[in-house]
Amino acid sequence: MKKIAIFTSGGDAPGMNAHIRAVVRSAMSKGIEVVGVEGGYSGLIEGDFIKLTRRETANIIGRGGTILKTSRSKEFMMAGGRAAAAERVREAGIDGIIACGGDGTFRGAHAFWMENNIPIVGTPGTIDNDLYGTNYTIGYDTAVNTAAEAIDRIRDTADSHGRVFIVEVMGRHAGFIAMDVGIACGAEYIAIPESITNMDILYQRILKQGRNRRTIIIVGEGDDYGGAIKIANYLLETYEIEAKYTILGHIQRGGSPTVRDRVLASHLGVAAVEALIKGKTDVMIGRDNHSITYTPFAETWTRQKPIWNYLTELADILI
Repeated sequence: MKKIAIFTSGGDAPGMNAHIRAVVRSAMSKGIEVVGVEGGYSGLIEGDFIKLTRRETANIIGRGGTILKTSRSKEFMMAGGRAAAAERVREAGIDGIIACGGDGTFRGAHAFWMENNIPIVGTPGTIDNDLYGTNYTIGYDTAVNTAAEAIDRIRDTADSHGRVFIVEVMGRHAGFIAMDVGIACGAEYIAIPESITNMDILYQRILKQGRNRRTIIIVGEGDDYGGAIKIANYLLETYEIEAKYTILGHIQRGGSPTVRDRVLASHLGVAAVEALIKGKTDVMIGRDNHSITYTPFAETWTRQKPIWNYLTELADILI
């Protein structure tokens, strides 16, 4: 292993830059050259490679986003696009690849390995924390803290006006963000994709607040009912309760990564380099507590990562 490449793909996540920095410094300490692929899979197809050294990755550990940029490539979804990317990789003399992203990134990486036999490992970079095989993903802790800060501000207004506020957070297929911020911010109801949203129970919890009706409802964007706007409309039409809604959206992806995300990203970056040296491929590098794990790419999206039962029980107790 003399030369490796790293790219970031899919949605950006705070901590990706810390991850890139760790890969570069770890590889260089072992005499391995590192190139960055600009623009994710699109850059792999186009051969947009830049040499990365300590100089290019200095002072990026605390920056949000990704210096390598990211994209979703329709061309890479086709076998011809993957074949073109493989040709660029071989021409550049690249011996192995580290792909940082979510399940879409890993689906592409798996197909790339199966068709072109170029070693590739993945690292979990997504704020949703929805990948099987790792306790936490790069960017999740920052996203939760960003959302919690916003919800704390909204609660000030809810308290002042005695209003019902519905806050929608990211999580199209997983409710980890919603569950954690709901507990952390003292929400009266948490709606997540993994469970059925019971509007009667929600109504009863609003009534428990008395005449004030100050209520915070947290909704994961993928909940079964359809999101914050639909829930607000239902409350108005069925119970004549006016609810204000806020959709936090992409604000959760930005900002300087937390210490926890910087450390996780660094740990996984070093582990990814070591995995390639050991001959690992077609696997995601994750962390279970403090131990590094290797999960076959296919399992990261075919096996569902469940919400921990104790969180659901805790949320019910604390309401």
